[in-house]
Amino acid sequence: MSITANTAAAVELEPAHAQIVSATLPLIGAHIDEITTEFYRRMFAAHPELLRNLFNRGNQAEGAQQRALAASIATFATHLVDPSLPHPAELLSRIGHKHASLGVTADQYPIVYDNLFAAIVTVLGADTVTDEVAAAWDRVFWIMADTLIALERDLYRAAGVADGDVYRRARVISRVDDPSGAVLLTVRSVGEPFAGFLPGQYVSVGVTMPDGARQLRQYSLVNAPRGYELTFAVKPVPAVADQPAGAVSGWIAANVCIGDLLDVTVPFGDLPAPSGDEPLVLISAGIGITPMIGMLEYLALEAPDAAVQVLHADRSDLSHPLRERQRELLAQLPKASLDVWYEDGMTAGAAEAHPGLLTLEKVDLAADAHVYLCGNSGFVQAVRSQLVDRGVPAERLHCELFSPNDWLLG
Repeated sequence: MSITANTAAAVELEPAHAQIVSATLPLIGAHIDEITTEFYRRMFAAHPELLRNLFNRGNQAEGAQQRALAASIATFATHLVDPSLPHPAELLSRIGHKHASLGVTADQYPIVYDNLFAAIVTVLGADTVTDEVAAAWDRVFWIMADTLIALERDLYRAAGVADGDVYRRARVISRVDDPSGAVLLTVRSVGEPFAGFLPGQYVSVGVTMPDGARQLRQYSLVNAPRGYELTFAVKPVPAVADQPAGAVSGWIAANVCIGDLLDVTVPFGDLPAPSGDEPLVLISAGIGITPMIGMLEYLALEAPDAAVQVLHADRSDLSHPLRERQRELLAQLPKASLDVWYEDGMTAGAAEAHPGLLTLEKVDLAADAHVYLCGNSGFVQAVRSQLVDRGVPAERLHCELFSPNDWLLG
């Protein structure tokens, strides 16, 4: 379930509000980093439990969440000012699914509203944020918020849960340490069983850190969508330059054992399920392989005659997550092909890999293929640009990001 440009409520700004928003968008944009920084400072000072138990502290420290909030509101406001621009339906859909996976509820939106508008006044000044300006931006916020609230309620209803009641206590029944360093955990609910899910969906996993904070991270499901068990892969994030190591991924890899209990949500995610009736292209980099493995698991069971073209990029065959499982699944799909690029070169066991970065320059793609793309922000942006240049239409291009940078997809 997702928002689409055809199904989204056709809500427009009143002409006077649109004129004010259009006039003040450049000013808001010029100060957006200051506004979002002040917003989160205010909100976490008033509600420290949100930073400890809901928001990703790593994204906060790096500023990723602040940029995501700023860009999403600015993108939505730009559409409201000029409805002829493409509707940001995909952006809203991704945000709604991620919110649902975190258990966000309607009563939390006023907290965001109060602190965001206080931050705008603090940064721009009361002389600039007049009653008229405040009223116009108030309308922008609540049109966007009401759209997301409606989607999230529909998602909860479709999942058969009350609003926000998405967490289940689950026991780890299997742990597999992949040669790449990724850890595959299989869990089963100790109460109400997990229902079915769609390939490419993910769950939020909650763990209690050594300082007592309950941190949440989202991981793609890599098992076939049958039965009541969920399997997800966790790849520890190493420290790079001035970015610290991933606190949650590292803790899970070092500490979680068979028999342990975790908080795991029911699945969400808006990647469309492949039908197998049309050609498919699955493009991934690094741990972005996980939703693609989930799709291959599904196809091996439900559509083994599907035409599937798999492209994967990694540092080397040693860092390639779920490499053996990927090949096992492709062996079950007679119309599947695999191309791999290893940036740091090849070992003797990876003789068929291309050297260097993944490029589509010499890759033939079926004209009617549905293309799925997942990896870090830079990879997704670069490959998406190549696909757009090759004429892949938006309705056949499905992207997934593992960071709060959905706005980069436009």
